[in-house]
Amino acid sequence: MEIPWNLDIGDESSIGENVLVYSLGPVKIGRRSTVSHNAHLCAGSHDYRDPALPLLRLPVTIGSDAWICAQSFVGPGIVVGDGAVVGAGAVVTHDVEPWTVVAGNPATPVKKRELRTRKDG
Repeated sequence: MEIPWNLDIGDESSIGENVLVYSLGPVKIGRRSTVSHNAHLCAGSHDYRDPALPLLRLPVTIGSDAWICAQSFVGPGIVVGDGAVVGAGAVVTHDVEPWTVVAGNPATPVKKRELRTRKDG
């Protein structure tokens, strides 16, 4: 983690092994969310339009009940909505709608996430 005080993580959320939280800007993770191993949350970049390449500190926001799967990348300025799933190895360059599953490079919507209730016994 680059600047730990720029991370705001909700209750019951987890960050897996070897996750890179490049928190030059604010990184917010909601409640009950998971960021799986080797994922990269990137809240920093450079303005390529300026020859001096000034630093940009753009926030990354992960909603509640979301899952950022292994080896995925979530870029600067991105919002991953509540309940969304970012598939393994996906590269997120645009906001992800709530309760949507995205996959690929660049990440594109695959389906809506449907929740099933658990029946015990």
